Amino acid sequence: MPLQRRVPKFGFKNINRVEYRGINLDVLQRLSETKGLTVIDNAALVANGLASKNDLIKIMGRGELTAKLEVTANGFTKTAKAAIEAKGGNATIVK
Repeated sequence: MPLQRRVPKFGFKNINRVEYRGINLDVLQRLSETKGLTVIDNAALVANGLASKNDLIKIMGRGELTAKLEVTANGFTKTAKAAIEAKGGNATIVK
């Protein structure tokens, strides 16, 4: 058999990869409507079962946002940050 068929194929797993829990704007909007929250941070997301306490949170831009929110997370996409600031809210990055 040729060498390339004898040697097993293994994938690559980057040990330095940072994995985020993605939460979209429509989830934040639904959370602010049902719970009446205006400040959303890691503790609020953990309390409502959207993330665990050790997760790194990244806010994604899917959905519509109609409420003015103060959002604190580990990362934001450009569209999510623009949508939050367009409604008069504040997007703060925490490391």
